[in-house]
Amino acid sequence: MSSEQSLSANTSVQYVKGVGPKRAEILKKSDVKTALDLLYYFPRRHLDRTSVTKIRDLTKGITTTVVAKVEAGGMRSARKKKYYQLMVNDNTGFMKCTWFNAAQYMEKVFSVSDEVAFHGKVDFYNGYQMVHPEYDILSDEEREPLNTGAVIPIYPTGESLKKMGLESRGFRRIIKACIDAYELDELEFMSKEMVDEQSLSPLTSALQHIHFAPDVETLSGAVRRLKFDEHFFLQLLMALRKTIITEQSGRTMTEVGPYVKQIYETLGFELTGAQKRVLKEIRTDMASPEVMNRLLQGDVGSGKTIVAILASAVAVGNSAQVAVMAPTEILAHQHYHVFKSYLDAVRVPTALLVGKQKSTERKKILAAIQEGRVNVVVGTHAIIQDEVTFQDLGLVIIDEQQRFGVLQRGKLLSKGDNPDILAMTATPIPRTLAITYHGDMELSLLDEMPKHHQPVTTRIVEVEKIEKVYSFMAEEMKKGRQCMVVYPLIDESEKMDLEAAVEGCKRLEKQFSDFVTALLHGRMKREEKDDIMDRFVGNEIQLLVSTTVIEVGIDVPNATIMLIENAERFGLTQLHQLRGRIGRGSEKGYCILVQRNITANSRKRLAIMERTSDGFEISDEDLKLRGPGEFYGTRQHGYPKWKIADLVNDGQIIRDARKAAFKIVKVDPHLTDPANKKIRLRFMKDYQQMLEMVNIG
Repeated sequence: MSSEQSLSANTSVQYVKGVGPKRAEILKKSDVKTALDLLYYFPRRHLDRTSVTKIRDLTKGITTTVVAKVEAGGMRSARKKKYYQLMVNDNTGFMKCTWFNAAQYMEKVFSVSDEVAFHGKVDFYNGYQMVHPEYDILSDEEREPLNTGAVIPIYPTGESLKKMGLESRGFRRIIKACIDAYELDELEFMSKEMVDEQSLSPLTSALQHIHFAPDVETLSGAVRRLKFDEHFFLQLLMALRKTIITEQSGRTMTEVGPYVKQIYETLGFELTGAQKRVLKEIRTDMASPEVMNRLLQGDVGSGKTIVAILASAVAVGNSAQVAVMAPTEILAHQHYHVFKSYLDAVRVPTALLVGKQKSTERKKILAAIQEGRVNVVVGTHAIIQDEVTFQDLGLVIIDEQQRFGVLQRGKLLSKGDNPDILAMTATPIPRTLAITYHGDMELSLLDEMPKHHQPVTTRIVEVEKIEKVYSFMAEEMKKGRQCMVVYPLIDESEKMDLEAAVEGCKRLEKQFSDFVTALLHGRMKREEKDDIMDRFVGNEIQLLVSTTVIEVGIDVPNATIMLIENAERFGLTQLHQLRGRIGRGSEKGYCILVQRNITANSRKRLAIMERTSDGFEISDEDLKLRGPGEFYGTRQHGYPKWKIADLVNDGQIIRDARKAAFKIVKVDPHLTDPANKKIRLRFMKDYQQMLEMVNIG
């Protein structure tokens, strides 16, 4: 193909002028396979010459961009450590740029007189310096603002790309060639009316200006349009899924049935106003001919489980079966015991289904489920296996639903004939995340704590004060109460973390030799874990040392102290979940956060835990600090990888995109209108893996 010919969506990137076969092979590793992929290879940031800071105006602690000329550079050493250092000058002053553990290749990166844009945090040590700054060597054209405008795109470039001449400068050349040869107008999928209604830039302009903007205002318009597109298609997915679910005829469960009142009379406590309100919302949904698709969101200790039990009692009272799916075996066992304690009293048969069960026991349970002799099944993802067949599944309850992928949830729903769905989460979800990940569901909020609930006192301690904490723990255990010590268990360092927990348990056994101490972690056999938890619940074990397997669901009212080791390594939401495991009885609860690796950021984060016990406030802070992927702790299966969208800061764009998507689907629920043809085609291309969920393929 001649480089003079026009490019289109499926043209191999090698035919873009300046690319060729060798560069194309390297670009493939960055998921750039076609000319369209190259257009959507967005800058990681932009160098705005209007906001560059002069060296004379620097202050310690700011993060900024400095454009300066290299005066000298080379390897240095101090205290047996080698590092690479540059001395740079912008005619207003000098600054050092330092890279530790730098490979020898750094000496080949810069030359004296290079003009470079350095971006990083400013420190002061015998003069201003940046440590490990991001850098971009500016070409002759880029040095002169009149030739390039004020905004320069800076692209993600690894070493393999740089070796092929594809640093930011190289990318600008090939992307410019791609834009010049591409029929950009063919990419617009929105009608002019929709573009105008949403005050968006046309896609043609947005794709040009994300790479080559004449000014910051134009760049801002391009960014908004491209963010809107990514949010729009996910919201379109949510709108289509919601329509598919609500279009289906569900079961009309108008009867309250005999079990709800009987269970209610055995509670021994008054439901909160929030629990009563939520139960009314659930009852209304279940009585409707439309399928219920509701998310029950409540902070730790707000009483979601009893709501789920009463909803199950309604379903069973209408001759339907119930499936309750939990993310871990420990939580499944705990739910099973709680459900069983209430349902046994009203003679509703309950069964547990998890991965590690004897085959004879499993066969009996499977037969009882299939024949309808079991009304409520509690389990892990073992419930969704092919061999599990329900006689009449009418209600699906999914606990901590964000831990399951979309397809796993879909498989469970396929076990029944359009069953009602009640998802639950103890993770208070910021509004933007709720709209994004649960936008196809109605939301019920348990925003009121039971009257007997006491807030847990949280304190940060440093290692020097640990002995005082141990004395406090011993006093509590002498009074007959129990304590937990939690160690981090992070995937990347699981082996070392496990060893730390084992060693920690040994030390604590010596420290608290007058009490019974036991270790609990995820690699133990189920029988061993169950035995330890049963003994802890029965106060045969006074001190439980654990990894994060106790994060959700463990309920031991007699436990009053939780000590969390290396608290700075946990996310705030996870710390809040852990804290919710104590103070669940009549005695006051205490959460001690041991900080071992102290940084300004860790102090700031942990101080939030001391300040508030409001899960929503904590979740908002956690989202800002860590981003959505880490917020949930597990990757959202089936969702696309966004290139430019940002859940933390895109709140208004998400709301606008949601409104636009739901408006389209309300009028055209299957996207068959000719006006929506391009939207449909783009959706089918980008959401191929999700099409079975919406049935428009």
